[in-house]
Amino acid sequence: MNCPCCSGNLYENCCKPFHSVEQHAPTAEALMRSRFSAFAIPNGEYLMETTLPAKRKFHNKKDLQEWGEINEWTKLEILKSTLNQVEFKAYYNDENGKPQIHHEHSLFENVNGRWYYVSGKFID
Repeated sequence: MNCPCCSGNLYENCCKPFHSVEQHAPTAEALMRSRFSAFAIPNGEYLMETTLPAKRKFHNKKDLQEWGEINEWTKLEILKSTLNQVEFKAYYNDENGKPQIHHEHSLFENVNGRWYYVSGKFID
């Protein structure tokens, strides 16, 4: 199967090694892509594990899992990527089948060689 992150690679060779914890994402952008795929599959456990530990109290694994399940994730577009920031648009159809775009500027942090999601600012 093609990877949901829209890299053009097969899931087996793209985000699956991160989801199965065989490897950790080597860059903030790779982590962002793997997190999008975790919404598409869905994998709430991975979404929590890749959130900075100090920020996990602001998130809920059940809600992350549910948001992945009730929406159909169709496309990821990376608009800008730097060392620790990624601006992206996530395209999905909501639970009513209505097309939606989630536009976000996300901040990531590398702790002991592992990337984590820190926070995101929604962009209209």
